[in-house]
Amino acid sequence: MTTTSTPARTAAVVDHDRPALGSLGLFTVLLGAALPLIDFFIVNVALPTIDHDLAAGPALLELVVAGYGLSYAVLLVLGGRLGDLFGRRRLFLAGMAAFGVTSLACGLAPDAWTLVGARVAQGAAAALMLPQVLATIHSSTSGARHAKALSLYGATAGLAMVAGQILGGVLVAADVAGSGWRSIFLVNVPVALVGLALAARSVPETRSDRPAPVDVPGTLLLALTLITLLAPLTEGRAAGWPLWTWVSLAVFPFAAGAFWWVELRADRRGGTPLVPPSLLDLVSLRRGLAVVLPLSGGFGGFMFVMAVALQQGLAMGAVASGLALVPMAVAFFAASLAGPRLVRRWGTRIVVAGALFQALGIALLAWTVWRGWEGLSVGSLLPGMAIAGFGQGLQLPVLFRVVLSEVPAERAGVGSGVMVTTQQSALALGVATLGSLFLSLGSSPADMGSALTTTLLVQLGVVVLTLLLSLRLPRSIG
Repeated sequence: MTTTSTPARTAAVVDHDRPALGSLGLFTVLLGAALPLIDFFIVNVALPTIDHDLAAGPALLELVVAGYGLSYAVLLVLGGRLGDLFGRRRLFLAGMAAFGVTSLACGLAPDAWTLVGARVAQGAAAALMLPQVLATIHSSTSGARHAKALSLYGATAGLAMVAGQILGGVLVAADVAGSGWRSIFLVNVPVALVGLALAARSVPETRSDRPAPVDVPGTLLLALTLITLLAPLTEGRAAGWPLWTWVSLAVFPFAAGAFWWVELRADRRGGTPLVPPSLLDLVSLRRGLAVVLPLSGGFGGFMFVMAVALQQGLAMGAVASGLALVPMAVAFFAASLAGPRLVRRWGTRIVVAGALFQALGIALLAWTVWRGWEGLSVGSLLPGMAIAGFGQGLQLPVLFRVVLSEVPAERAGVGSGVMVTTQQSALALGVATLGSLFLSLGSSPADMGSALTTTLLVQLGVVVLTLLLSLRLPRSIG
């Protein structure tokens, strides 16, 4: 029989003086969770069209992707802290409104630099909105409903990442009213308006009972740490590795060390650090994040590389490259639906099983590409895509539950901020590393088959790492 630890029970306690999150409210916050992740990936299939229309060039195209990811990752923990302080519903509404406005700015951008600036602002808006989703779920649901809501969040996150590229391909090809690539951003505007109307009616206001002030030194040092790592890795290859990229990478370990020292010192003095090191005392959070990091990194890199390989290497259209991901999305959704029932019986061993399925799927994709790159089709990719997607669907939703299972409700904003920052930073890091590896090996369409095979084998190694780390997860989830 599965037992539940005291900390795990604490995590699910809800303040009954506050209204609970109903079904419509849950749908609304999950919509808010999907939008930022969709927009991280939706541009992948639109990059060739953006380059053609705005004469952007490789370096600016990298910034269109990286600018969003950087501002998003840097500000996520701060967004969670602000939700604890000022109210999560209020910050969710502000973030949703800002996301709609900045999406409009992206869709109307007259040149590449304006698009980059609008994407940075869009990432900042997403960072206000997304941490409130998990924090609201964590503080306004309990028991079986809490477990179901977290599973749905994990399913939404995974599906949004795949659906982003599928939707992007459809919208670019549809060329609605001659809008071309602009429609991938403009479509967010009516969705944000609907989200605002629903949130005003259905999302309860929650906040920390002991809200902490903003940790300014910690915020600045976290920003410096992430920027000095992610900026040179994402821009370095396209820019030709200029001096600033090496200087930035050299600064990174010192920035990370300073951030950790400042946070540890504040925690020991009873202060309010942005990322309390004491959170890592929670075994489930520490070990869960250790799996989320390589899983998300591999997934982010995989999505970017597949979009480039299919469109530039095989000259597939945006729709065809998006359709190639449909089996992955369907299998992910099926595994996500089965996850809660499987977890009740098998616990976190489901994550291990998911890693095995994902490894099999990636290996099958690598073999398929190696065996017949020239004749590669959407149909030939289907088995590998479906098996890999099924494995990811068994992993991601369960991992989100593991990470937050022992986090007390009053620290929900900080805990969710730390988790989504880890996930988002890993996604950006995966695009930077696996993307750079693939593009350096596949400098011409003729080389992209072998480059994709090599990159998939590297990702297979990352999946094996997630498998080994999954063996250290707590067996049960509170």
